[in-house]
Amino acid sequence: MSIVTVQLGQCGNQIGFEVFDALLSDSHSSQGLCSMRENEAYQASCKERFFSEEENGVPIARAVLVDMEPKVINQTLSKAAQSGQWKYGQHACFCQKQGSGNNWAYGYSVHGPRHEESIMNIIRKEVEKCDSFSGFFIIMSMAGGTGSGLGAFVTQNLEDQYSNSLKMNQIIWPYGTGEVIVQNYNSILTLSHLYRSSDALLLHENDAIHKICAKLMNIKQISFSDINQVLAHQLGSVFQPTYSAESSFHYRRNPLGIDRHVWPPLSGLPPLSKMSLNKDLHFNTSIANLVILRGKDVQSADVEGFKDPALYTSWLKPVNAFNVWKTQRAFSKYEKSAVLVSNSQFLVKPLDMIVGKAWNMFASKAYIHQYTKFGIEEEDFLDSFTSLEQVVASYCNL
Repeated sequence: MSIVTVQLGQCGNQIGFEVFDALLSDSHSSQGLCSMRENEAYQASCKERFFSEEENGVPIARAVLVDMEPKVINQTLSKAAQSGQWKYGQHACFCQKQGSGNNWAYGYSVHGPRHEESIMNIIRKEVEKCDSFSGFFIIMSMAGGTGSGLGAFVTQNLEDQYSNSLKMNQIIWPYGTGEVIVQNYNSILTLSHLYRSSDALLLHENDAIHKICAKLMNIKQISFSDINQVLAHQLGSVFQPTYSAESSFHYRRNPLGIDRHVWPPLSGLPPLSKMSLNKDLHFNTSIANLVILRGKDVQSADVEGFKDPALYTSWLKPVNAFNVWKTQRAFSKYEKSAVLVSNSQFLVKPLDMIVGKAWNMFASKAYIHQYTKFGIEEEDFLDSFTSLEQVVASYCNL
């Protein structure tokens, strides 16, 4: 089954390139830990998911590139073509000459409606190229204007037009110290809209990735390219083929790995109590955990600790909340690797913090006029605050 990746804004396009590059590089790497037959099945599954093949044999990424300025898209297309290993489709891009000025409202209310038909037509054509379409992987930031505002608008349209297809949004959480003066406004508007229209949000914090580069990789002068490559390896190790617990003979057909019957966090929860949102969480309670093991010793790896009922909310049994996928086929240059994808209380602190910062600005009416002049009213902000505060409260009550 194939997925179509939608790369939005500068951040989405730069990370998207690194992801495709990491996927194909891993697919072509020689692996001595698995049989030749298994390796060939792995490579075929990877290509079916993320690439289509042209007549000359060069794989073409199943992707749509969207930005309101041409510079980053042109650089991304050029880098992919120069690799000689893969490239983007000739007509899979949409860009303009005027950006969104780090304004969520401009991306959502101006660029979105103005270019909706053109963008959705490009996405539709990419979907029609898939023999067996599984869903969308949408890469975007939430601090700027195009990735966040236009990204939320496009995701909403995908939900309207492809309601039965899964939509997973990869969200880049901004640095806590701040990249953009209004990043907290952009962030709460993005998250509240995606909460209603996306099936899953996969979050990566820039601060956490920065620490990996500094402390684990000993990089002295960390660039966004370094951060994007770490992100790409994490995403690749999640999305590359694996065996599920139910089938140890065939690679999973669903590359996004999410069942449609998994409900958002608010469904099925007990009534909210009047507990303080500032209450310290004694440990990280989870709704669901997925461990992905690759390479050497995967069959003997001990994952019993993840089956401890104390790790999960009281209304879910570990058998329903925990899953493990394995393959002896190693990822990239790593002899063995383990990845944890978790839906847990981990997001409470950063989400509560970003909502609090945005509220402090909103209470003093700071920069509100930059949003109201493009049709985003104060009520829209209040709706976003209410939605996200309810999310925080629900996770606190797990």
